[in-house]
Amino acid sequence: MRFAILYSKKDQAGRNIAEQLEKQFLPQIPLIELSKESIYSENIDDMEELKNTDLIIFASKHQSKAGGKTLSVHAPGNWRNADFGGKPGKVCKTSTLALKFLLEKMQENKDKSNLNEYQTTMECTHHGPLIKKPCLFIEVGATEIEWQDKEAAKVIAKTLEDFQNFDAWKNKQENSKENKKKIVSVIAIGGPHYCPNFNKIQLSQKSNIAIGHVIPEYHLPINESMLKEALEKTQEQTNTILLDWKGAGNSESRQKILELCKKLGLDVLRTDQIEK
Repeated sequence: MRFAILYSKKDQAGRNIAEQLEKQFLPQIPLIELSKESIYSENIDDMEELKNTDLIIFASKHQSKAGGKTLSVHAPGNWRNADFGGKPGKVCKTSTLALKFLLEKMQENKDKSNLNEYQTTMECTHHGPLIKKPCLFIEVGATEIEWQDKEAAKVIAKTLEDFQNFDAWKNKQENSKENKKKIVSVIAIGGPHYCPNFNKIQLSQKSNIAIGHVIPEYHLPINESMLKEALEKTQEQTNTILLDWKGAGNSESRQKILELCKKLGLDVLRTDQIEK
């Protein structure tokens, strides 16, 4: 997969990650500085440097008032309002397999670096920009202290270097003769912002599930247009929904999700029924 790494000159964490990548000297990977904040960089599809790119990876900060030390990945987009870039009700195309690979490698590289105070996590789909090319975010959070952490930036940079091996990893999964090892791409629904139940599944060696877009509990109830948007903006073909059963509202809310999935001909997997 041909990919490019983009970061904002206004973003301390993004600059630190770029600095570490430059030290690794990877001329085959485009490393592009943006003048705007990444989440507001809407008009980048026509950049000459991205002409032959299959996937854009935004290296960025994650910001949270609650704080905490996080290394995270997620797809961009807005299920409802667009308070931080993008457009209301529109999400970007993303790759379930790329997100799974990066989360696994980030966990592995974090453990090797002894950054035990950091949590490796997915986040639900949120914020801009809205662009045409498939993309995702990889981030260091959640305060200025972490954005300046060189060791955290090194882990992200090493993970991005490892992404050069993505195609070989993908081919191995797709050509596996064991059905249990063949990866199933899914849209995830329910749970909080940091996806604890989805993290366990995404990182489990017992699981063959790759999660792309995540619609969290705080955006329920979902409607047909939200679900169709998620399906259309998933690079890998999927007809499966992964439902955080206990994190999908009350029984009425869960029933509405099941009815909508049935209407659209989608299979439903429950997090509480998957071996982790």
